[in-house]
Amino acid sequence: MSPPPCSAFLLLFVAALFLSATAAKSSSDDAAAPAPASESINITGILDKASQYTYFIRLLNQNQAAVQIDSQSETSTDGMTVFAPTDNAFNNLPAGTLNNLTSQQQIQLVQYHVCPKFYSLQSFQTVSNPVRTQASGQDNRVFGLNISASANQVNVSSGIVNVQINNVIRKNFPLAIYEVDSVLIPFEFYEAPPPAVAPSGSRPHSRHSGAADTAPATEAVTGSASKFRAGVFVSVVCLIGYAWVF
Repeated sequence: MSPPPCSAFLLLFVAALFLSATAAKSSSDDAAAPAPASESINITGILDKASQYTYFIRLLNQNQAAVQIDSQSETSTDGMTVFAPTDNAFNNLPAGTLNNLTSQQQIQLVQYHVCPKFYSLQSFQTVSNPVRTQASGQDNRVFGLNISASANQVNVSSGIVNVQINNVIRKNFPLAIYEVDSVLIPFEFYEAPPPAVAPSGSRPHSRHSGAADTAPATEAVTGSASKFRAGVFVSVVCLIGYAWVF
């Protein structure tokens, strides 16, 4: 025996209310669930744990580069890449290399080992050279790296130093760190600086400006000649008058 039409309608109404309440509770639970926390980056901690990067850690801390890398890695959508020279790399530098650098060059040296983009080992095979670094654009210079890659090898060149990536310290986005056995000395440190740009308000000395500059002197000479002729005329008149009287 089939239920009365009103009973069937009531059952459908109750079922609809139950489904709506279940969906609302599920939506509320999803909204209340906290979003996964972003990964905290500490480059000096990573390098310290990997060991043999004492000199590079010191430079990162001296120039506040470590704080910048940590912050930018966590906030940038592009990520970052760091080429970390080992302690042996610094020990193999010619004596006095770092001490002979200016304060600005020491900062640029550290920034030259940092790229403002995340690069995996695979992406090095299709990268466009020169690869930008954190030093790029300073002093109107490139400060770029040239990177070449094959199936099993990645080489990094500054134009002065050519080195192979031997070890991957960290490979996960947003920060990739690769070990290099040489300090990447920028080619720009040995390149002659570009000529200074003349101030916008200055004008080159031209023939027209020279003529303008000599105009006052010409006018002065002309005025002096006129005065001389007037003086001679007055003197002649006086002599004629004197002769007439006497």
